[in-house]
Amino acid sequence: MPAEPPPGAFDSGRWSMIQCPGQPGLLVRDGGAPERDPADEQVTPMMVALMARDRLKLPRPKIVSSPKQDVPQLVRLPIWLSVSPTTWQPHSAAADADGITATATATPTTITWDMGDGRTVTCRGPGTRFQPGRHDPAKASPTCGHSYQESSATVPGGRYRVTATITWAVTWSTARERGTLPPLNTASTTSFRVAESQAIITAS
Repeated sequence: MPAEPPPGAFDSGRWSMIQCPGQPGLLVRDGGAPERDPADEQVTPMMVALMARDRLKLPRPKIVSSPKQDVPQLVRLPIWLSVSPTTWQPHSAAADADGITATATATPTTITWDMGDGRTVTCRGPGTRFQPGRHDPAKASPTCGHSYQESSATVPGGRYRVTATITWAVTWSTARERGTLPPLNTASTTSFRVAESQAIITAS
């Protein structure tokens, strides 16, 4: 309904009062946004922390596997899964506003591997990189791995699509306050061709 402009507002234009049952009225300039109390625009540490979080540049996981992705995997043969060490480290960013400086830090906590065969593997670390001569390829990774139980021959494209997703715990701090923010995720994809091992029979 028509209303007088609020104190201190420009008189030009037409003002309306939006009234909902049980709620205080809201003055709105026709064609404009609702008038806000200046106190509503006060910058808070949380606002600056969110600005810092938005400046984080988190890397996507660089997938490392043994056997490598371009080599056919064998059914029931262990695959060692890991990500590059440069991926698995904290990242920070800072922001300043209205005299408040906040720092947001993201720390990798888990990596979840969707193996494309209906199974997922969640690892609490970057995984162990296979080292020839030191590790036995017939044994499973001590930290992060998977074994396919079926060939990928019947899968569209003949390969299992694999997605690795890192979950990052995010914290923030200012000179006087600190807290946590919802976790962030970064992901990368690859694919594996998995074949049945073939027994070779020779005549004696």
